[in-house]
Amino acid sequence: MNPSATSTEYELRSTALALLCETDPDVKVAGTRALLKAWQAGSVSLHTQAVLQETATLPGRPAQPELVSPRLLPRRAMTTPEGRAILMHALAHIEFNAINLALDAIWRFAAMPPEYYADWLKVAAEEALHFSLLAAHLKQVGYAYGDFTAHNSLWEMVHKTRDDVLARMALVPRTMEARGLDATPAVRMKLAQAGEHEAAAILDIILRDEVGHVAIGNYWYGWLCERPGLDVLSTYAELTRQYKAPVMRGPFNLEARRAAGFSEAELAALQAGAAAA
Repeated sequence: MNPSATSTEYELRSTALALLCETDPDVKVAGTRALLKAWQAGSVSLHTQAVLQETATLPGRPAQPELVSPRLLPRRAMTTPEGRAILMHALAHIEFNAINLALDAIWRFAAMPPEYYADWLKVAAEEALHFSLLAAHLKQVGYAYGDFTAHNSLWEMVHKTRDDVLARMALVPRTMEARGLDATPAVRMKLAQAGEHEAAAILDIILRDEVGHVAIGNYWYGWLCERPGLDVLSTYAELTRQYKAPVMRGPFNLEARRAAGFSEAELAALQAGAAAA
């Protein structure tokens, strides 16, 4: 597979599936970023109506890190170099999963507009950049991705919504990923206070890009609701119940959420739900 080829030999959705199946993080990252460049150069075709089939256990990931229950994860003590490395490893794992979820959004759901696939390819490539920045930082401080355990909560929601693009848009980018908009500023501040200024700068990049990623999820969720005349708020509430999505708890980064396209009514419902939990 060579997504940087100059012909239209490669098709976007099938190549995204192949990259999703890839187990080597470096190959997945390089291939995803090359696919975006090839797409932008006009050397990748797109078959929106094709119904693709899984050819391997998804997602492709390395043997390490070992996946465990969130309650079994190592403590992230900001007062020690190892504790800060554990935190950065956790963030790298989130970004690795985010590459996979964006690739999955491309191949899995047929009959969406071409702009949908282009949006999620952009997301995948930016998540690949985030992962590579975090992995390089881990290497600088003497660790590597896979050195610590991790959990699988984000992919579990991707799997649960595999048969419904509306549920996917509602519950992955604008629920699970949007939580990062709330959490990142506090984590960034702690890293900066601990003298980890390079790590803090990486989080600045991630937060900037994640606002755009959540905005893409919001846009396509709204688009999918608009066509059959579904109410955005009540549909979201029903989907969270149906798929047992986690209850969002404050504090919320309202400024970032507004920038990502959440309406005032949605923010009010979010805060009311957190208060009632």
